Amino acid sequence: MPPHPHPLDPHHDGSPHYVLGGEGPGLGDTVTLRVRVPHDEDGSPGAARVVLRAVRDGEPAVRLAEQASSDAAGAWWAVDLELVNRLTSYRFLVSRGPDDFRWLTATGVHDRDVSDQGDFRISTEHRLPDWVADQVGYQVFPDRFGRTATNAPVPDWAIPCAWDQPVVHQGPDVPFQLYGGTLDGVAEHLDQLDALGATLLYLTPVFEAWSTHRYDAVSFDRVDPLLGGDEALERLAKAVHEHGLRLVGDLTTNHTGEHHDWFLRAQADPGSPERSFYRFGEQYTHGYAAWFDIASLPKLDHTSEEMARRLYAGPGSVVAHWLRHGLDGWRVDVANMTGRLGGDDLAHAVATRLRATIDEVSPDAWLLAEHGHDAAADLTGPGWHGTMDYAGFTRPVWCWLNGGSPDGPGHPHGLDYLGLPVDIPVLPATAAVATMREVHGSMPWTAWQGSTMHLDSHDTPRFRTVTGGGTGGGTDLEGTGRDLHLVGLGLQMTMPGVPVVFMGDELGLTAVDGEHARTPYPWDRPETWDRPTFEAYQQWIALRREHVALRRGGLRWLHAGEDSMTYVREHPDETLLVHAVRSPTDAVTLPVHALGPGVALAALVGADATVADGVLTLPGTAGVAVHRVG
Repeated sequence: MPPHPHPLDPHHDGSPHYVLGGEGPGLGDTVTLRVRVPHDEDGSPGAARVVLRAVRDGEPAVRLAEQASSDAAGAWWAVDLELVNRLTSYRFLVSRGPDDFRWLTATGVHDRDVSDQGDFRISTEHRLPDWVADQVGYQVFPDRFGRTATNAPVPDWAIPCAWDQPVVHQGPDVPFQLYGGTLDGVAEHLDQLDALGATLLYLTPVFEAWSTHRYDAVSFDRVDPLLGGDEALERLAKAVHEHGLRLVGDLTTNHTGEHHDWFLRAQADPGSPERSFYRFGEQYTHGYAAWFDIASLPKLDHTSEEMARRLYAGPGSVVAHWLRHGLDGWRVDVANMTGRLGGDDLAHAVATRLRATIDEVSPDAWLLAEHGHDAAADLTGPGWHGTMDYAGFTRPVWCWLNGGSPDGPGHPHGLDYLGLPVDIPVLPATAAVATMREVHGSMPWTAWQGSTMHLDSHDTPRFRTVTGGGTGGGTDLEGTGRDLHLVGLGLQMTMPGVPVVFMGDELGLTAVDGEHARTPYPWDRPETWDRPTFEAYQQWIALRREHVALRRGGLRWLHAGEDSMTYVREHPDETLLVHAVRSPTDAVTLPVHALGPGVALAALVGADATVADGVLTLPGTAGVAVHRVG
């Protein structure tokens, strides 16, 4: 387990403040690595020697760093690293003398030998499009955001619903409630994204399907007529770009629907090319391999070269086609299971080929993987740019900001812990921070920055319900869970990665599971909106967009206690101090030189901090405070 952070720990990360020349490095390039070593509390040097240990061609090699500069607060050490391998892992030995032994890795400072899994990593193949780091995303479930008239007939499977009709979230009708949202309806409400300050629209699937979630596509070649068809997507893409926004689509590379054109041909004709797209046999429950054995979701067989060519490999593929028709990137559903089936594990090959198609057709496009647990092993090569960071952000934030036991007054229906049949635990910040450091420490910095941070999504309970705001599926106008919700929002907008807001979170909507969360946006009932929450989203998104350190800076942990966590976001242009408190607690005191020399603080959000006699005091007032340093 990573050690608890200490304000005077030496620090390094993959950000521009600590890696010089590390933006898009290639094989043979040299980068300069910097380590900040604060002085000890008595003012003595924090290190007499800093040694780089980098793995070169599979064998560790060491090189002495040199002290490049020093000031009243500490010293900067620097060492050059030549990138001779596509993936280079490294760590630092930081020593005060012969009897002092400390490893500095991406998971923190250790006084013992630790696994290489937590080493820093630089990949010459993992190149993140430059625009991604500056985004604030907004996720829309198309059937439930904006409604316009269409000429499409209502299919037999659909259950038409009035916009205010409650969402059914249990039982057989769950995927068939049709509320009539369209892509033109989304386009009509882009002003809402502008009002919030969001810069990117992420749509869950838009392809024709036999459900309203549309993860059971019947074709990848046509947009669902219920949403307005291909022309509506083109109109939406045009409108999105006119608003200065980006547009990301959603694709299932793991499976299709049972009514998909390919699957129907595969069943009808064993000699058809499409037969190789799936796996048939008596060993399977339904006569074919299906995702989680769900008959309506036959699993794709990625040993089929023809299927790869049609879906994601090359300029004639589905992936390429829709990039040419307005998408700025793809979120890939069940990316962790794509290409993995029994004895086959082609996941990395699929990701690499998908990325190669993007690089050929639209090299500035973003490729995001859905991955519900630790995705580190899938993020080091030339495939996914990042993942939905459930493991390193959502889960630890839920555990720290859970509003109480699920069987208490606020949670009469019970909430499971993101798929686990247990209550969401209530943990101290020490545990939450340890999880964050462990998960993020096992991936390259660029993969962390290319991943998305979610307080919730269309697959989870609403965060407002997690924080104690009710379970009814409406809006928490009483603000029962508001305070903890806004602490989570402050974390989401001040940590590395791309924050993504699920439609309606800014209104204080509640829900007990993912299906329940897909509530139609209450445009005609503005009196139900929780205005303080909406205004807080505007404030925090504006703060993130204003400060480059929040978008592109490194993260240095200073403190984690029971009810508070403290960190610094550092960029060559600015440094910001973030102090988050879940409930009133004792003030946190830190040596002020942990922040740097000659520190002056200016509060941007939240309670003031004080500096006196070399001590920084951060009040225990609940909420998130952000200060400019220097």
